[in-house]
Amino acid sequence: MVLFFLSSGLFLGWSLGANDAANVFGSAVGSKMVKFRTAAIIAGIFVILGAVIQGAGASHTLGKLGAVSALGGSFTVALAAGLTVFAMTKWKVPVSTSQAIVGAIIGWNFYTGNATDMSSLTKIVSTWVAGPILGGIFAIVLYLAISSYLNKAKIHLVKLDAYVRFGLLAVGAFGSYSLGANNIANVMGVFIPAIPLDPIDFGLFTLSGAQQLFLVGSIAIAIGIITFSKRVMNTVGNDLMDLSPVSALVVVLSHSLVLFVFSSQGLSNFVQSIGLPAIPLVPVSSSQAIVGAIIGLGLLKGGGRNVNFKVLGSISIGWITTPIIAGVMAFISLFFVNNVFKVQVAQDQPAIIEQHEANNTSQETTIILNDSLSDNTNTLDADEPKSTKETYLPFLISLVALILLIILFFFFSYKRKQLIKENNSRERASLEQIKYLEKQVNILQKKADHAHKELESEIKYKKKQMMTLALNIIQKNEFIQTLRNKVVKLKSTASNPKMQEDLQKLSLVINEHLYLDRDRKTFQLYVEELNQDFYHRLEQKYGDLTTNEKRLCALLRLNLASKEIASVLNISPKSVEMNRYRLRKKLKISGSENLHEIIQSI
Repeated sequence: MVLFFLSSGLFLGWSLGANDAANVFGSAVGSKMVKFRTAAIIAGIFVILGAVIQGAGASHTLGKLGAVSALGGSFTVALAAGLTVFAMTKWKVPVSTSQAIVGAIIGWNFYTGNATDMSSLTKIVSTWVAGPILGGIFAIVLYLAISSYLNKAKIHLVKLDAYVRFGLLAVGAFGSYSLGANNIANVMGVFIPAIPLDPIDFGLFTLSGAQQLFLVGSIAIAIGIITFSKRVMNTVGNDLMDLSPVSALVVVLSHSLVLFVFSSQGLSNFVQSIGLPAIPLVPVSSSQAIVGAIIGLGLLKGGGRNVNFKVLGSISIGWITTPIIAGVMAFISLFFVNNVFKVQVAQDQPAIIEQHEANNTSQETTIILNDSLSDNTNTLDADEPKSTKETYLPFLISLVALILLIILFFFFSYKRKQLIKENNSRERASLEQIKYLEKQVNILQKKADHAHKELESEIKYKKKQMMTLALNIIQKNEFIQTLRNKVVKLKSTASNPKMQEDLQKLSLVINEHLYLDRDRKTFQLYVEELNQDFYHRLEQKYGDLTTNEKRLCALLRLNLASKEIASVLNISPKSVEMNRYRLRKKLKISGSENLHEIIQSI
């Protein structure tokens, strides 16, 4: 039964892993610098570690906002948050799991009559604004520092690529840890008051009841990462890689630092110890931290021109509507769960006191609880005349909430109809323009066909020139090689020192001409020019080929033998055979398949 009620939180955790992991490893996986399997394993492990080790701080703040005291209430709150996230995502409105769970908890407070802690709410709302701003500041500072270092260090591109690859792995691990530490409160925070578990002692360490819930929730996040985040990582990664690899690294690191700052109890205590205000430990939207970091880089590189203010406006709408919709949905859902399904959504005060008295044996705690019971009895007696009003209050609030939902529904329906009308008018205009463009296309097609024929003739002519040049190079190299052998033979038989010296100089001139042949350079330029499309297809199908391997493929495409290729490239036939063997391995061609036929088919 407990597992059934936990299912809404586990679903929320799965969704979090499936979507938010892209913010951590999207740039690495989308750019193919890191394999998805490696990214998923690292992200899953570090999410679990972050949740279990450092997840208590943000959960404590959510508990202050509203301690959902019954399992049915926890289930409903998590479900309302999850459905809100799902619905807002379907409407393509930027959404935050953190804001959805906060709105749902406030909805529970309204329904049960519990007061919302305004101090905690203020802390949480302030971080919704501070998180993206802090992400932008981190991104600017880190980008300036890393760019300055790279300009001074002058690292080779190959080494820089390796460093960036390793950096994306390290930053991804740190980001996953921070994601688990900060966002586990969204997944399991509402279940902590309702599911009091006994600590488990493993000898070297002890798992508290909250940490056991964090472990279960983080496993759900890890499963979401492994099972469903690949497509999201590829999509977000390709979007992120509009930035340079270094910029993508900075964005992910900035986002990770924001999540870490708002989840680290140790950092908060340190800041407080030096006389500064404590850092609020609250769940922060990882998506908004990423957006803040990207906007920070955009402002740094090009000012406001690189900032899409339309996107900023939609994000602001998401900030406002997400908690409101989640709160209203939680309120209505709690009403139905409580009154229709007769499931308890909040413990009454005497039950809470009995639970505290059973779990606390000290005299001081007993006195406090008895005083609380006495105060509660007096309060109930004083409020007796208001019982009728309290009976109808949830119904009235539910009615108001329902009206608000209907208004929202008609508002979105109206906007949708307006959008359909605009699309229809655009389609009509587009159809007229398409007819005009089709006529123009026919004219251009005829011109293109004529140009294509001319281009084909030119390509055939250049290919013929290239083959002639290749044969000239081969014949010339064979002649020079024969000449060099004869000079060496004459030198070995000559007895006159002067003649030996002259023959040595002649041998050097022949060697220099052999290695610095202008025809060979011209031929290589022809090969590069005429095989650009072929190189592009090779790159798409076999992205890890080197420049020399691509050139070898182009020469094989000309049906040149190994000895002829060796003469053109001025290397030994044995080297050509070795390069062909390596090429077969890279192209994964078996011994029974013909290398020439495979290359001709590309």
